[in-house]
Amino acid sequence: MLNMPVKKHNDFFVMVYEVAKLIPPGRVTSYGAIARYLGSGRSARTVGWALNACSAHPEFVPAHRVVNRNGLLTGKRHFGGSTMTQLLTAEGAIIEDDCIVNFKAMFWDPSAELE
Repeated sequence: MLNMPVKKHNDFFVMVYEVAKLIPPGRVTSYGAIARYLGSGRSARTVGWALNACSAHPEFVPAHRVVNRNGLLTGKRHFGGSTMTQLLTAEGAIIEDDCIVNFKAMFWDPSAELE
C-alpha cells in the first residue's frame, strides 16, 4: 500500500498513475474502474488522457494494463506498433482482434482490491 492514500492526492493524473502502479502483473483493469475508485465515476475518458500522458511521469506507469470496459486495447496506438499486445501477452492475456479474451479472469478492480 502507498504511504499516502491515493485518494488524498490533489492531482488527478498523479492519482491515476498511483492506482495504475498498483495493478499486479498478469492483471488488467479498466479506465472506468480507476475513475470509480478515485470517486470520479464519469471520468473514464480523463483517466485515458492521464495514461496517454504518463510518459512524462518520472516513474514507470504500467499503462498497458488499463483497457476499456470490454477488454479492448483502446490505448494501443499510444504504445506504437504491437507493444501493448506484446506486454499483455507476456503477462498471460489472450488477445484476439485487439480484445482480451480472458478479460474477466484477468480483471482487477481497485475498489474491491484496495479498500
